[in-house]
Amino acid sequence: MRLAQCAARYRATADSENPAAVLIGLDSMQGLGAARVLASRGVPVIALAKDPHHDSCKTRVCRQIITTNTETEELIQTLEELGRTLARKAVLVPCEDANVLLVSRHRQRLEPWFHVMLPDPDVVEMLMDKTSFYSYAAEHGFPIPATHLIRNRQELEDVMGTLTFPCILKPANSATGLWERNVTVSAFRVADAASLRELYDAHHQLTDVLIVQQWIEGADSDLYSCNTYFGADSEPLVSFTARKLRQWPPHVGKSCLGEECRAEPVLAETVKLLRAVRYKGLGYVEFKRDARTGEYFIIEPNVGRPTGRSAIAEAGGVELLFTMYCDALGRPLPQNRQQTYGGVKWIHLRHDFQSALYYRRRKELTVRQWWHSWQGKKAYALFSLSDPGPFLSDLWRVFRLAISPRRRRQWTKPLRSTP
Repeated sequence: MRLAQCAARYRATADSENPAAVLIGLDSMQGLGAARVLASRGVPVIALAKDPHHDSCKTRVCRQIITTNTETEELIQTLEELGRTLARKAVLVPCEDANVLLVSRHRQRLEPWFHVMLPDPDVVEMLMDKTSFYSYAAEHGFPIPATHLIRNRQELEDVMGTLTFPCILKPANSATGLWERNVTVSAFRVADAASLRELYDAHHQLTDVLIVQQWIEGADSDLYSCNTYFGADSEPLVSFTARKLRQWPPHVGKSCLGEECRAEPVLAETVKLLRAVRYKGLGYVEFKRDARTGEYFIIEPNVGRPTGRSAIAEAGGVELLFTMYCDALGRPLPQNRQQTYGGVKWIHLRHDFQSALYYRRRKELTVRQWWHSWQGKKAYALFSLSDPGPFLSDLWRVFRLAISPRRRRQWTKPLRSTP
C-alpha cells in the first residue's frame, strides 16, 4: 500500500485509538504472531514486509501492510516517510535480526517518530554477533559449549584434531540475510570430519566467520528458552520459560511443538546475562540441557525482537508483548505478567507433522505418543479461526508442491547433515 493511503486511513481513526505499533518483518512467523497479539489488545498495527506474497501477509489483523525492503537502508527511509504521517509517536517492533540491526544503527533518525525499545547499540552488536557473544560469555563465566571460530580453511584444519563428532556448524552472524537467502537452516549437525570439510567448503563464502561448536547430547525436548522483557533500569518486567518438544528439521531446526515449563536454571542464567550487559527490551536466550549431566548450556541469544514462540507466553496468560508496548508509552503495565505454569503448548501444525513423521519412521515416536503430545491448551503458529488467511495460504502452497513427486520427497526428507 502506498504511504499516502496508509497515512490517510490511519489518521481517520487515530484520535480515538491507541498509538500504533509499527511492526517490521510481517513476512515471518514471529511477525505474524506479534501482529495478532498486539491487535488482540486493541493496538492498531501497521506492518512492513519485504515479500507481500508471504503466507503471513494474508492476515487481516493489520490496519495496513507496506511493502519495502526490510533488510536494507530502504527500510529506514520508509520508516522516516511513515513517521512524518503519524498522528502520534508509534512503538517500533522489529521482528527479524536484520531489522533489529538496521533500527539500532539508525535509531537517532527514527526516534522523533518511534519509541525504539532496544539496548545500547554496542550491546545489540555484541549479542547479535556470535563471535563477540561467545567471547564475552567465555570471559565472564557463562556456560557455553566448546566453541571454535573458523575464519579460513587452515583454521578449520588446525582444530580438527580437537573435535568430537557430531558437532555443530553455523554462521557467526546471519543478520545480513546472506545465509538465510542461501541456506534453509540456521545450523548444521555434522556427523564426521569429511562432512565438516564439505559443508565448510560449500558455505564459508556466506559469512566472514563460521563457528564449529560442541554438540550437547540430548533430545529436542532438552532445548529450553526464556522469553523476557527488560525495562529501562535493566530489570526484567516479565519472563516466560518453555522448552521444545519437537523441531523441524530435526536436531538443528526451529521449534514446531513447544510447551510452557518451569526451568529455574534457565530463568536465572538469562536474567544474570541480560543484567550483566545492561539490557533493555525484548530478549530471548536458548539453552540446551546435557542429557548426561543435567547441565544447561547457552546456545544463543535473540535480541530486541519477538520470537516465533512469543505467542505461547500470551496463551499462557503472560502479556509479554503488551508489556513492552505499555512500557514504551509510559502506561501502567498489564497485571498478567506472572507465569503460572499451566502447561500451554505452541504448535506449527505442518512442521510438526513433518517432524513427527521423521521420528515415527525411525521408530522413536509412536502414534499414541504423537497424539498425546498434541493434547492440552495450545497457541498456533499459523492456524486461527478468526484470521484463517495465513494458514490457508500455507496449505495451498504445500498442495501445489505436493503434486510433484520430487517436491513431495523433499518436503518429508530431513537435511542430509542430520543422521
